[in-house]
Amino acid sequence: MTFCLLFLASCRSTCMPEDSTQAIIGITEGWNNSHVSLTLVEKNKAGQWKTVLGPYRGRLGYYGTVWGLGLHRNPLWAAEKKEGDERSPAGVFELGGLWVCNPEPVKHDPAIPYVKVGPNDLWISDKRVPHLYNRHVRLPHPPKTPWQKHEQMNQRDYHHSIKMLVHHNTPQSVGKPKVGKGSSIFFHIWRRGGKYPTAGCTAMAENDLRTIIARLKADRHPVYILLPRNEYLRRRKSWGLP
Repeated sequence: MTFCLLFLASCRSTCMPEDSTQAIIGITEGWNNSHVSLTLVEKNKAGQWKTVLGPYRGRLGYYGTVWGLGLHRNPLWAAEKKEGDERSPAGVFELGGLWVCNPEPVKHDPAIPYVKVGPNDLWISDKRVPHLYNRHVRLPHPPKTPWQKHEQMNQRDYHHSIKMLVHHNTPQSVGKPKVGKGSSIFFHIWRRGGKYPTAGCTAMAENDLRTIIARLKADRHPVYILLPRNEYLRRRKSWGLP
């Protein structure tokens, strides 16, 4: 199995992939809370989920969370993630590999996709370019136009030097990304010891992020589950969550 598999946008009877035996679980105390508790759990040979790392503190979008587009099915009429809303997408998501420009090596399973981010790498968040929205683009040259420079992946911000992609509204998660429903969602390093929220990503201490990444195994098909506590408890059984 590859680290990232293509799933239908609609959820099956359970949201957890059948072969998934690793999950990062993020729990908040409410939809409008930007603080999150993160644990890594693994399923043992007896089929029991056990916590192996954490809990770690993390930060989410400034305004908290809102339903995102992933392996789950959102409740009818629920508010959903929008570009620029400064909320982190909630639900169940696959992970899409590492995007790194950190000067120190990041220990990881070699089977997990790894991109060395350089000046030619763009991540498209511009709603005016629907065929490229929420996709990675690598130019044959460094950005030249103002638009290319605006969409360039940030190499000058240390807090974005280690990134792990969350498959929210990506081609891998929904087939065709829904323009305006949110783009460029990653795990990355937090700012000033967690004093600041994010624009929609999940941020945590560098050492904690490195520790989780080092533990992940591609053949265990790890996923990210992010939900307010009440929602997690309400949906845990029906969604087949750990």
